[in-house]
Amino acid sequence: MKELWTEKYRPKTVDDYVFKDESQRKQVDAWVKSGTIPHLLFSGAPGVGKTTLAKILINQLGVDDVDVLYSNGSKEGRKIEWIDKLIGFCQTMPFGNTKIVLVDEADYMNQKSTQPALRNLMEDYSSTVRFIMTCNYPNRIIPALHSRCQGFHIEKVDHTEFTARVATVLVNENIEIDIDTLDSYVKATYPDLRKCINLVQLNSVDGKLTQPGENDASVADYKLAVVDLFKQGKILEARKLLCSQVGPEEMEEFFRWAYDNIELWSKTQEGQDQAVLIIAKGLRNIPMVADQEINLAATLVELTQI
Repeated sequence: MKELWTEKYRPKTVDDYVFKDESQRKQVDAWVKSGTIPHLLFSGAPGVGKTTLAKILINQLGVDDVDVLYSNGSKEGRKIEWIDKLIGFCQTMPFGNTKIVLVDEADYMNQKSTQPALRNLMEDYSSTVRFIMTCNYPNRIIPALHSRCQGFHIEKVDHTEFTARVATVLVNENIEIDIDTLDSYVKATYPDLRKCINLVQLNSVDGKLTQPGENDASVADYKLAVVDLFKQGKILEARKLLCSQVGPEEMEEFFRWAYDNIELWSKTQEGQDQAVLIIAKGLRNIPMVADQEINLAATLVELTQI
């Protein structure tokens, strides 16, 4: 079985991890040097390295595998019964100095039951247990948990560095790179580096990065097709494809993608400023519009007319 590139090239130490903020690097170094951490809340866009940094900390603190409990807030954290599992883990003494509970997608934990219950666990077992939570939307974490954790927002890398990281992986894997094809993958997935690396691995065939769908239509991503249509100047086709593919539950994610890839709508600063206002208006309309497809279509009409 082929090794996943996302795992093969995942940073393993603090020195390998790319920090956008030097003060954050110094903070992490200080935790590693002291051998302990506070309760932590890592926030940031999908694929920017929140879980990677959490695992680096666990590794460099020398925490034994049996002293680490991994959980997913979007699956286990929705039910109060999950707390019983955490209590059982927290009640036993660690083999080393500290136990770690790593909760991915903590913003999906139930705000009425599991999040308030987690608050008590953080206090009751603070002498032997530390919690590390990751989330995309920190506003979905209740204030009581924010007050018990040190917040740590991880900024997305810029397009140039994002592209360079993907290109480095391809070069190391001896994959021939076409710049325009790579640019399409970047625009379709930015700022989710994990997704981009997964897609380029799936579409690297016989030592060459191909357009999605050439070798297996099942791995094609509609955003890649949309980016390609925009590049060809087929604006109407791109708009129709987006309206047919973006589901109601994906609307917020789409508007974020449209903002992160603002240069799709205009190359000038004035045009990009106008695009930001249009995207913000469409985002505000989501809870007020009954038919989300109409809101999306209207937003795209405005964006493509800039």
